[in-house]
This record gives sequence, structure tokens and C-alpha cells, in this order.
Amino acid sequence: MSLQLDKAGLAAAFARPANTSPDAADDPQWREMTASPKFRRALVTDGRTAVGRATAAALAAAGATVHVGIAEPWKPFDGEALPQSCEIVPLDVTDERSVRDLAADIGGKVDILVNTAEYARPGGLLDRRGTGTIRSEIEHNYLGLVHLAQTFGPAMRGRGADGIDSAVAWVNLFSVYALANWPAYGTFSAVEAACLSLSHCLRAEMRPGGIRVINLFTGPLDTEWFQTVPPPKVAPQTLAKAIVSALDRGIEDVFVGDVAEDVRRRLQANPKALEHELARQGNGQAGQ
Repeated sequence: MSLQLDKAGLAAAFARPANTSPDAADDPQWREMTASPKFRRALVTDGRTAVGRATAAALAAAGATVHVGIAEPWKPFDGEALPQSCEIVPLDVTDERSVRDLAADIGGKVDILVNTAEYARPGGLLDRRGTGTIRSEIEHNYLGLVHLAQTFGPAMRGRGADGIDSAVAWVNLFSVYALANWPAYGTFSAVEAACLSLSHCLRAEMRPGGIRVINLFTGPLDTEWFQTVPPPKVAPQTLAKAIVSALDRGIEDVFVGDVAEDVRRRLQANPKALEHELARQGNGQAGQ
């Protein structure tokens, strides 16, 4: 017995044999309770990031047909980390026309969308001059989500009942500091909080079509813009495995890594103490 979320977002008990075969996950009733990527078509929105490449590889290994978005294809791109089965498509989430053009081409074929676009820079409010960096964070993270939702969302919602290979899931990757601002990455945390709020709206609007909106929360990633942050950090491959696991289990909110779990626990125990601790950690660490 296990507790699952059905397509309406309601808890349901599901019974399976104690000893299952490798193909048990292909059962039509079980696939209704999950968002397994096997046999489905996925779009990873940004293949230039390490997380995007790792996610594409993990989805392909799980049996999905994967499209990988690449902005500015004229720039050099290390595609060796991608399986040969992945198809590269032009996509710049900051450009509404680029998103709309790709949606016109493959929007009716995407069963799982994983938004890996990210723009994270260190710094808060008082140590910066001007709004250039903040504007870029908003354009990549918040407006990028808006563009994707307005173009791919309606088509996916309309295909939520297309049988065992229907559209099933939209996956967002958020910093756990969307839940509690970290001044060392203060404006990034604020934009992530706005994206999280937007995802709740997206979840409510996608639910009538049976589409799950899955949010994964992580601490600092082991990528270039978190180089100065001490460990523990989340490796891109670890996050990619967590994405596939969340799809296989059909759950909506996942905390990945020690930092994310610690923030979750401390928010439940004493939110004000967590705010003060993050403020102390942020002093002297914010960049320009």
C-alpha cells in the first residue's frame, strides 16, 4: 500500500503486489498515479546549464524522448554530455517570440516540461548600483516562467487525458531560499519567491487538466555562481536524479540536499530564528 496523489491533487491509497516485475511501472492504473517519464516526450528548457544537461541525460536514461532547449545556438555549446537520442531545439526563455515559435512546433507533443533556466548572482540590495542584475534575474527566472506557461501550458492542459502517454507534469527548480530570503543572494531569493508564488497559480490552473506541477527546492548548487559558498552543495547529477524520482513517485514538492532539508525543518520549528541566522550568514558574503 502507498499513498499517492491522483490527477486532481487528492490523496489516494494504491495497492500493489509485494513482489513486482520490472515492468510493473507500465501498468496503466499506476501511470495514472505518477508522472513516469518512460515512453513520454520531455522538454528541458535550458541545456547550457550543468543541471539542464544532467537532467536531459537522466530523463533519456529513464526512457523519455528528450528535447533540449539552447539559447543563442551560434554560441559554442558542449553537447557531449547529452545522449545522442536528445534533440536540440532553439529556445530562449527570455524571448517571448522564441518560446512561442518552439511551442508552435512541438507544444502539442510535450508530455513533461522541466524548466532548468536559471540566473543566479550573489548580492543583495545595498551593495549594488542600478538594476541591471536584478532585471536579468527577473527576465530569466520570473518572466521566463511566464513565457513558458502562457505558450506550453494550455496545450499540455488540453492533453492531460490522452491515455497512458498523455501530458503529465511541469517541473520547476527553485532555490530553497524562495521560502526564506538569504541576503547573500538577496535579490535572487526574492525573485525565486515570486516564481514560487507563480507556480502555485500555475498548479491551480493546470490541475483541471490533470497536469502535476512539481516544485523541487535545493540549497546552493555545485555550479560556477556558487563557487564561493562552502559545502554542502547539490551536484547537478543529484538534482537530475531527484527530478526523475519525483516524476516516478508523482509527488508535488521535493527538498533536495542537506541545506534544503535543514531550511524546511527550521521553517517549521522557528521561522524568525531562521531569518536571523540567514541574515548573519549573509553579512560580508554578498557580491557585487
